[in-house]
Amino acid sequence: MSSFPIRIISLTLFSISFLPSLNNGQLTRHSVLTRAKIVYHGGPILIETINVALIWYGNVSLNKKEAIANFLKSLNTDGDFNLQPQVTKWWKMVESYQAMLPGAKHDEVPKIIVNVAKQINDTSYKYGRNLTIGDFIPKIVKEHTKEAKNMLPIIITAKDVNMEGVCTKTCAYNGIVGNITLYIILGNPELECPRKCEWPFTQIDSGPKSILFLQPPNLDKAADAMVIALATTLADTVTNPLNTGFYDGPPKNSIGVGTACKAIFGSGAFPGNPGKVHIDAHTGGSFNAHGIKDQKFLLPAIWNPKTFSCWTLM
Repeated sequence: MSSFPIRIISLTLFSISFLPSLNNGQLTRHSVLTRAKIVYHGGPILIETINVALIWYGNVSLNKKEAIANFLKSLNTDGDFNLQPQVTKWWKMVESYQAMLPGAKHDEVPKIIVNVAKQINDTSYKYGRNLTIGDFIPKIVKEHTKEAKNMLPIIITAKDVNMEGVCTKTCAYNGIVGNITLYIILGNPELECPRKCEWPFTQIDSGPKSILFLQPPNLDKAADAMVIALATTLADTVTNPLNTGFYDGPPKNSIGVGTACKAIFGSGAFPGNPGKVHIDAHTGGSFNAHGIKDQKFLLPAIWNPKTFSCWTLM
């Protein structure tokens, strides 16, 4: 069992899948049609405080470090009220899954605090540059969490590191070491797979071709793409940490609340078009969320358990 604070409920299946809401034949402002069928499978979700250890493996650039760390720190910190929407609003949708649990109180949804408790720089490439899940993950997770058991390691690789499963299958993923410690792997697509993991900033090799490309909000395609991948994977991890929570499909190939809404960033999105976003007048960067330190982010849609559709900030 995970060592994180979790909400345990009965094993009775609880379905939250219906057709998206329609308004006079049109999609509602935050709804995008999807074939996802998110179902609750009776297991725990992460609650209360999630202490995160950021493990920078290899020479990760400062721009990428700042974008990723500031995104996480923005989840629970409101910025200037006049700057909307904010990252905190996006995170509230993840927190709302607590209210969907059987027996949960619906009057006030508790906060889920994400605390960046530790940052580790491993620039020695201790385990090499070609990393495998079976050999690499257990070693680095054990090495950096042995003094802090209630820690979620997020391993971020440099652009010259090849991580098994990243790029070939996905841009980021989560897992469990020894049925105890959760982890997230976040790959850097800059060299290995920009045409797979840097959309909507770069054309992709497969799937619908884009009719337009967005400029990254922090003017670094890889950094902003990594924030998108992390946001999606973090939402999946919180709501389905042990493959027994909220997801669609078989447990070994589950589709989480973030993954279900892939490639959607604003209202009006359709294959090849990310949807409505803000444009920074000074940089030309596209964004839909304000964070701390005046930083802007482009955050993906999340499955809304109340409207049974993909929800976006804009």
